[in-house]
Amino acid sequence: MDIKQNICPKCGGPSEGGLCSSCRAAELEWITCDDRVLCTHCPTCGSLKQQNTWTDCKLEKDKLIDEVALSAVHIHEDVRSLSVSLETRDISPNRTSVNVGVKAKLYGVPVEHKCRVLIVWSKEQCDRCSRLSGGYYEGTIQLRADGRKPDDYEKDRANAIAHSAEDGLQETGERLSFITETRETKDGLDIIISSHNIGDIISRNIVKELGGKVTRHPKLVGEKKGIPVYRITYLVRLPKYQKGDVFEENGSYYEIRGTDSGGVKYFDLQDSSTKTTRNEPCGRLIGNVKDSEFAFVNYTEGNTAGILDPKTFENKECLTYPWLEIKEGSTIRFLRDYDNERIIFVG
Repeated sequence: MDIKQNICPKCGGPSEGGLCSSCRAAELEWITCDDRVLCTHCPTCGSLKQQNTWTDCKLEKDKLIDEVALSAVHIHEDVRSLSVSLETRDISPNRTSVNVGVKAKLYGVPVEHKCRVLIVWSKEQCDRCSRLSGGYYEGTIQLRADGRKPDDYEKDRANAIAHSAEDGLQETGERLSFITETRETKDGLDIIISSHNIGDIISRNIVKELGGKVTRHPKLVGEKKGIPVYRITYLVRLPKYQKGDVFEENGSYYEIRGTDSGGVKYFDLQDSSTKTTRNEPCGRLIGNVKDSEFAFVNYTEGNTAGILDPKTFENKECLTYPWLEIKEGSTIRFLRDYDNERIIFVG
């Protein structure tokens, strides 16, 4: 041994100064394990409760056991090359025993440790499921239409928009923003919602896609910790005409291409021009392009086309429009103007 070499004061072995690596590793409590861990979960949705806060859990039971067991193991920051093995055993419906084996290196010295963690499973209904089961709500979105009733398509789209908004909020962690109930009424559709935020988002998205406008009608229902509590009715009133409607005005036919706060955009089926007006059209409604029929084109000649009526199987000659590219042997969509006994091509 070099006389200048440092000596470990505990074991007498070589040292770089002070205790050697083996003695430092032997004296340091490099690992501790909690004997018992309480895991509170919601039996309905599987959410976990941590320090009075609920969070969604997407882990399978085996993965969750591993996560909970590992949370009970506390490792010193100087530990390196960590390797952990877990052996689990369910000893009762609400008890899981986990044998934990740990191998690592501490100051370059191999170390290992074994311990047992008991996971106690506790069931408790989470904040979201508690509100859902109790029918909690903070507002109602009423889907209505101006001078008519929303049709099935509009109600289905509004419902889909609402659930898409709900999914998005749940993904971002807004657990208490959800749809409590959806019900059809004689005038349209009511969507019962649990928070003002989801009500704002859903109503705004419905108008963005289907047109119309939203008015908010708050009602004071009490106080919570000195703060006023309001329930809000979001009246979503769809326009008289909806996207795809075809109307007749002064002998000409037009298709609604969009409705928003800026006005109504419509397409001239004769000359293919697009116009926008702030006032709703006053024409006669013919139908909607989503309900159009399909006809086989027998022949074309100039500005006329002969089609096979799919109802009567008769050949009918109809006026065509310059913007339409109609070819013999193809099919074309059309609506019937029963009042004028005309076939209106819509593309």
